[in-house]
Amino acid sequence: MSSLLTAGVAGLLFALGLGLGGMTEPARVQAFLDVAGAWDPTLAFVMGGALAVHAPLSWLIRRRRAPVLAPAFPVISQTRVDKRLLSGAALFGAGWGLAGYCPGPALTSLASESGLVVLFVSSMFGGMWLLGWWERSRAAAPEPGGGLTPP
Repeated sequence: MSSLLTAGVAGLLFALGLGLGGMTEPARVQAFLDVAGAWDPTLAFVMGGALAVHAPLSWLIRRRRAPVLAPAFPVISQTRVDKRLLSGAALFGAGWGLAGYCPGPALTSLASESGLVVLFVSSMFGGMWLLGWWERSRAAAPEPGGGLTPP
């Protein structure tokens, strides 16, 4: 129960930080991405503030043998840059630039925004479902040639 409460408090703090920093406003995010036009550096300050808090805490936490609410630190199994990572990053960037939302601010904005953010979040979850369906169908499909090797 304590890990569930911790996750809830962390999510609440994250949402409050996004709201207070103005990062739930798509126009502000798009202005940050418009480096050739009317650039707004506000997002850089929000990210810098987050990094200023995260960096020393991360250093302190990693000096522990285990996290406070888990038996061990997670092991990252894949660290290479591949086509899947690059294509996902490109799609994420395109969606972020076009809509002015990334997943966190979009979910936060559901509490106060118009139907546009509802459409964005619905499409985001639809895309996640579609990717899962596609990966499951690829995993279940037989190999070309029936998986048999020629004699």
